[in-house]
Amino acid sequence: MTRKNTEVIQRGCVYRRVVYLAPAAATALCYQCRDILIMKQVSEAVNVPACFISNHEGFLGSIKNFIEDFVVTEIDIYGQHVNTAAATQTPGCASSVRNDRTSAEYKEDSHSSASQDADVPLDWGVHDPLPSLGSLDLGVILGQSVSEELEQFVLTLRDKNPPDLELSLGSFADKHQRASVHRAVRHRFPFLMTVTIQPEIRVREDPDYRELSQLVKEDEAEDFFRFIDAKVRGSSYTFGPDDNKEHRTAVHHFLNRRFGKLVETKSFNDQGRTSISVRLRERGRPKKRTAEERKDDEVYTAFTLCKENLETLEAISYMAAALGVLPSDFTYAGIKDKRAITYQSMVVKKVSPQRLKEKNAEFQNRGIRVFQVRSVSEPLRLGRLQGNHFDLVVRDLRPHGAGDMHSSGGDVHTRLAALVKEAVENVKARGFVNYYGPQRFGSGQSVQADRVGLALLKEDMVSAVRLFFTPEEGDDPQSHAKRHFLQTDNAKESLALMPLSKPRERLMLRALNRYGTGPDGCDQAWLSLPHSMRIFYPHAYCSRVWNEAAAHRLTTMGHSVRRGDLVWLRQGQNKMEDARETSMAQIHVVTDEEEQEGIYKLEQVVLPMPGNTVKYPENAMGTWYRERLVRDGLEDCRFRVSSLKLNLPGCYRPLLAVPHNLRYQLQRAASREGGRAMAGSESLTLTLNFDLDSSCYATICLREIMKCDP
Repeated sequence: MTRKNTEVIQRGCVYRRVVYLAPAAATALCYQCRDILIMKQVSEAVNVPACFISNHEGFLGSIKNFIEDFVVTEIDIYGQHVNTAAATQTPGCASSVRNDRTSAEYKEDSHSSASQDADVPLDWGVHDPLPSLGSLDLGVILGQSVSEELEQFVLTLRDKNPPDLELSLGSFADKHQRASVHRAVRHRFPFLMTVTIQPEIRVREDPDYRELSQLVKEDEAEDFFRFIDAKVRGSSYTFGPDDNKEHRTAVHHFLNRRFGKLVETKSFNDQGRTSISVRLRERGRPKKRTAEERKDDEVYTAFTLCKENLETLEAISYMAAALGVLPSDFTYAGIKDKRAITYQSMVVKKVSPQRLKEKNAEFQNRGIRVFQVRSVSEPLRLGRLQGNHFDLVVRDLRPHGAGDMHSSGGDVHTRLAALVKEAVENVKARGFVNYYGPQRFGSGQSVQADRVGLALLKEDMVSAVRLFFTPEEGDDPQSHAKRHFLQTDNAKESLALMPLSKPRERLMLRALNRYGTGPDGCDQAWLSLPHSMRIFYPHAYCSRVWNEAAAHRLTTMGHSVRRGDLVWLRQGQNKMEDARETSMAQIHVVTDEEEQEGIYKLEQVVLPMPGNTVKYPENAMGTWYRERLVRDGLEDCRFRVSSLKLNLPGCYRPLLAVPHNLRYQLQRAASREGGRAMAGSESLTLTLNFDLDSSCYATICLREIMKCDP
């Protein structure tokens, strides 16, 4: 007969009722926490479901009491710990950039309203003479009938202004011919945008022209776009007098937002009237650089970074400022925990080994140490690691059951030793549910990263910015600056209040001060962050969905492989974090026959993290994914935010993870209260050492062992 054991766990202000089912029920339901009564919100557990794979009782304890209680050491691709590995390996090549960007991305990169066709050089006109008017005759280039059709299209556009109106100009196989069409159309009709869907060319109204023509006179907008398209070196364009400061500010914001990389703007006063002048930035032939300058750009220095109680990106920002380089000049294999001592490999560009060593003393004042410094030939690629090694200490162990605490000290220790042994052996054999850990969602924050990511996927940039700047409780300098921004919308004053140790917030506030706090300014604020920072937020949302999917899969479909599940076929490799490196043939859909014969094990089941290249399970889980995205308003989401140059292909993540080389040791220690040892009272301390594959979380493994949030 099925037996159900129920006990109440008390942890701080959180009370949870944990239900364990006998093995007979395990195939239908997973072991999970239910009836959770939260007396105080614990944000770290919000996105990690309380669903386990094994049914041992577990125990209570505390981690990270001291910074040395949580030590993370990266394992490189050769299987060596980076704090002891020989410094002879060469980091991997940076992945090549795929030339498959959308036309909108080309436009964003060039900050030009020139043609969207990659066949047309974006710097056309800088060194070349302007084409003669004869070479831009649309009747000659397009043919008379198409040219007349284009004229009629323009009249319709001007008279009725219908939304999303397009006209096909036909197909052009030769790329030089396409370039001529682009130039001619833009010269004759600067308010049109040409788009190539090879080999066809289409035209539509340029939204930038429409926006500018609402700010300035129409003939000024046309002349400005001709000036931009010509790109005549050293040229400038001046708008008519405008004595309204607010209006000039709006024009400046628009020009900086859309053409900031191409032009610079300033207001000047002439005979009591103020006008805006636009000057083409100097983009001529680059100054001939010395051999020494070229050599500096090709310098790559590898090192091992040890940091204490710092985020990886926070440490990078500080080192970049000290060395006079950009944060993007640093490359790394993975992000490491904040509340820990961590060791990881890094490579910095344009900094010599000697110069990096000279800064070590300065770094150490900020909890940063660099060693194993050496020259290498290329940057480090994200994901180029085998995994991480963890050395953890869990203090003040005690049983879950309150009644056990009334036993004698010896009895409690004996019982705890049995509980620990059972838990560790279970996880050694069965692994743990491979949830993304609370670090993935910004642990300890009042608004977690997944909510910001959802707003970005909906392309609601203003809401995403305001969520990003939601302050924590209390009046620390960072929260005070965030609160001031939300209350006043004054980015300049908030920037002055924001601590220097908060690089992300300061980058965004600078952009908001320059471009404004409206939708376009918020776009620019997000673009001010490095790509790795921007993509973190949509990834956090997708990770939350994956966590919920894993719990739902185990709860509703049990612990056996079912028809329609996805399994990983590739042998000798456990990592599937990058779907772009995984051919679809390696993901197999389980058939009825395979389910009946038990061909696959649960360890082989993978679940997709939402994206635009993954396939979903062909069973009830596929329906669950669709309904889950609909619930968040993402039924039509392409998982691409073109304005922020973000693309989420998705990936496949194993449902279960298994720790390697798991060892443990129990020791007696004096019980502590308020940081002081208590005479005559002893507690047990558990030391754990194990390895995990990359992108697996030690706190999640520990959670499965202890059956609570550590």
